[in-house]
Amino acid sequence: MKLNHFLVLGASVLLVACGPKAEEKSAPAHPSDDWDAMEVVDKSADVVTDEDGFAWQTEQFGDIRIVRYQIPGWENLEPKQKELVYYLCQAGYAGRDMMYDQNYRHNLEIRNTLENIYTNYAGDKSTKGWDRFETYLKRIWFSNGIHHHYSNSKHVPGFDEGYFDELLAAVNGSIGDEARKAIFDPAFDNKKVELDVAEGLVEGSAVNFYAPDVTTAEAQAYFKSISDSTSRTPLSYGLNSRLAKNEAGEIIEEVYKVGGKYGAALEEVCKWLKKAEGVAENDRQAAAFRNLIKFYETGDLKAWDIYNINWVKETEGDIDYINGFIEVYNDPLGYTGSYETIVEIKDFDASARMAVLMENAQWFEDNSPIMDQHKKEKVNGILYNVVNVAGEAGDASPSTPIGVNLPNADWIRTLHGSKSVSLGNILVGYDNASGSGMLSEFAHDEEEIARSESHGSLAGDLHTALHEVIGHASGQLEDGVGTPKETIKNYASTLEEGRADLVALYYLLDPKMVELGLMESLEVGKAEYDGYIRNGQLAQLRRLELGADIEEAHMRNRAWVSGWVIEKGGEDVIAKVERDGKTFYDIKDYDALRVLFGELLQEVQRIKSSGDYDAAEALVETYGVKVDQGVHKQVLDRTANLGTNPYGGFINPLLVPEMDADGNITNVNVTYPDDFAKQMLFYSETFGFLK
Repeated sequence: MKLNHFLVLGASVLLVACGPKAEEKSAPAHPSDDWDAMEVVDKSADVVTDEDGFAWQTEQFGDIRIVRYQIPGWENLEPKQKELVYYLCQAGYAGRDMMYDQNYRHNLEIRNTLENIYTNYAGDKSTKGWDRFETYLKRIWFSNGIHHHYSNSKHVPGFDEGYFDELLAAVNGSIGDEARKAIFDPAFDNKKVELDVAEGLVEGSAVNFYAPDVTTAEAQAYFKSISDSTSRTPLSYGLNSRLAKNEAGEIIEEVYKVGGKYGAALEEVCKWLKKAEGVAENDRQAAAFRNLIKFYETGDLKAWDIYNINWVKETEGDIDYINGFIEVYNDPLGYTGSYETIVEIKDFDASARMAVLMENAQWFEDNSPIMDQHKKEKVNGILYNVVNVAGEAGDASPSTPIGVNLPNADWIRTLHGSKSVSLGNILVGYDNASGSGMLSEFAHDEEEIARSESHGSLAGDLHTALHEVIGHASGQLEDGVGTPKETIKNYASTLEEGRADLVALYYLLDPKMVELGLMESLEVGKAEYDGYIRNGQLAQLRRLELGADIEEAHMRNRAWVSGWVIEKGGEDVIAKVERDGKTFYDIKDYDALRVLFGELLQEVQRIKSSGDYDAAEALVETYGVKVDQGVHKQVLDRTANLGTNPYGGFINPLLVPEMDADGNITNVNVTYPDDFAKQMLFYSETFGFLK
């Protein structure tokens, strides 16, 4: 599971992760022919630079901000550790194109066609037409495809088909009919992930985990036929495959493996992982590399489980990583994992400050408000570290999580433990590129602003830690109940993220946090309560187009958590305030709100533990999907002039090896690119193994 970032400017309120209504399925119309493609535009990037001259933010386009991060302490690593980090980053980038193809079957063709135009067009690039073309391509780079990375709706090109054909002809390019249709027909494959059962979860999703002729019923029947519901150590069926049909019309799995689907990319990934094995910090780390390579070479899910057990037990090295087909948010049925990699260097000082959470994990479980039968008698092997990222790819880049808790298999977590990380230098990058406008705009009063300015950063850090370390590791399923993807189905992801959020929220106002020395006073918890309600009901709506429902799992969970407690608590707990045509929320009784968070946590754990699909559906659909359109328009109007786009993503540092005469790496240097387009083109040229 991963924790996504939503930044309320002026305070690091760090919380866990839109389609039209059924009768309005088409995307916004394309520009009419009367727009002036040749009008000259002034392109001035919004750069945010610190006193030392380092540009933390390099540009903005669409609804995106491009940010940079640094790797503190790089010079303190041993040469072999730097070499290991370099190999792991190369392995991650080698698999980058898999994410494009997973997101949509025509993404690579479209991206390559547009990159050919971007690189070779010799015409006027100062015009509005070119600016719109460039923005469209940058949005594709940012989202790893033509669908928005968060809302799942298609990016709308601001240029018309005639202008596109002019550009294409100028570079002697071509594009297939269906790929062209994907760009310019608003109704064609317009939703990457469809979560409305009535629309057909598979049929309505453009994501490339299922061939276009596979139906929801066929996919569900297939997974049921291969699953062993009696196993206490179930395999992650479907994690590394695409469902298609053979000539006889039978469902088959196209397995991601060397020699299979994505074989060319995975062969390169394995090449670099083998080099990493040669400079591993210890035997257990080397064993994990070997089993990950075996998984990629064979596609065997048993090898994946063995790898995860090796990986979660390797706790001694300074270098760690995430690499695999991991998160299932992009699969409407919750089976197939998106390719993701993050390379991490431990921040020992910051990790030591949070070690107390690991040491007290059993106390948190024992004192949770969930029912006793849903508590773990023994919480095993939780490891929490603050890390500094050295490189990311796939589902983690350019838009990155801020915290991750793995492995996802419940039985491995129960028997062998889990690892949780907070991405420290990513948070620093966000903070250094931020401003204060959102906080001032949506906070109810000066007291709330002052509390956030004083305690918001620590509150966000503690929320991340509690969410990942305690939240995802807590609770257990009842005997005989299937995995959440089998029982709760399309609501499993948002229920799990909301459950982890509720654990964090419940304990952030517990005196135990002060007793453990994690915070000086409960004002920290109050700051997080303020931010969570403010975000869940107001601030996050700036990410949606007017009229859209909430689709993304993390946005949904913030909405249903905050919406439920507001309704159940009434005005005595959280007052809705209308002032000067603007809506605010004012928490009147923090202790009562904590009780409500605990009650909701108990119910959500019951839903997960018992596999109660009907209750999951009622909770999410009632509080987490629909948006008050009056409030939504108000939020869009209030944020329109703040000058900061709602989504941030990162340019990776560039690792440059030094070689001796024999070709051996003797050192690795770090540089910090500041041109997003150049990095994307470099990646396509260097790691485009699926062309």
